[in-house]
Amino acid sequence: MSLPPSEVPQGAIRFNTDSQRLEFYAQGEWWVMSTDTPNLGRSADPTPGARGIFQGGSAPTNVNIIEYINISSTGDAVDFGDRTVKVQYCNSVSSSTRGVTGGNDPMADTIDFITIASTGDATDFGNLFTGRYGLGATSSATRGVWAGGFSPSKVDTMDYVTIASTGNAQDFGNLTEVKGYSFSGIAASPTRGLFAGGINPSKVSKIEFITIATLGDTQDFGNLTVGKNSGMSCSSSTRAIFGSGETPTILNTIEYVTIASTGNAADFGDLSVTRSIGSACSSSTRGVFGGGENPSKSDVIDYIIIATEGNAVDFGNLDTARKGLAACSNAHGGL
Repeated sequence: MSLPPSEVPQGAIRFNTDSQRLEFYAQGEWWVMSTDTPNLGRSADPTPGARGIFQGGSAPTNVNIIEYINISSTGDAVDFGDRTVKVQYCNSVSSSTRGVTGGNDPMADTIDFITIASTGDATDFGNLFTGRYGLGATSSATRGVWAGGFSPSKVDTMDYVTIASTGNAQDFGNLTEVKGYSFSGIAASPTRGLFAGGINPSKVSKIEFITIATLGDTQDFGNLTVGKNSGMSCSSSTRAIFGSGETPTILNTIEYVTIASTGNAADFGDLSVTRSIGSACSSSTRGVFGGGENPSKSDVIDYIIIATEGNAVDFGNLDTARKGLAACSNAHGGL
């Protein structure tokens, strides 16, 4: 049985089974202890644990909203600030400190960034190599890559940025085919980035991967359980998660792959609410899905434990129900 806060001795240590991290008690609060991933430890630097960011979208017109959640807890999203422009069908990449978001419908090459540990408005970063919307995204701790989308027709373009700097995106390589509306969110390990699903013009089941630190074209990974577009993706460093999508029927299914291998996706469970055109973020243990549409705009946030299989559980709600939003975190599998 847990002690009430007033009875916890100063300097007490515990293992948080939710966040999978050691914590110590001081000044009336539990603090994450410094480990080999110091960006997640408040004792090592000011990053406030695993924080998820949801931004942009259509509600029903394009918005510049940025909201955040603390992934290890539950509750409603909180206002973070505003983007430089109103956007939908954009996508985000992120490091442990920065979130960088590119693309827009109507077609645009805008990229802006935020500092995840703080709150405040986004700042201009630069421009995509090819202006477009409905694009996929993946990232490591240093490099973010966007792939595919509509410009205005579907493209196979991939471009990248160095997240810690600012400036225009550079050519990375090409997808195996032109497509748009790939899964939104970051599915990556520290070495590999995955892109899944899309439309070209039929629904795509293909999963492709890149080695993020190099340049070059994607390689075949395997297939989703069915061809679909406009789903939500996230990951730990070992497992990538793909939730929802349209076949054109809107699905509530969740599936997964092991990132270090290749092969087809397997069933994981179901979302708590059926919807598509949302986005997802993650910590090393949790995947969180937010927003979407079916048929009205959704403010639902639900989550899973990535290492296990099972259905998503209610997390809370976005402040504004919307679709076509982007999500990222300071603790995803690519870091």
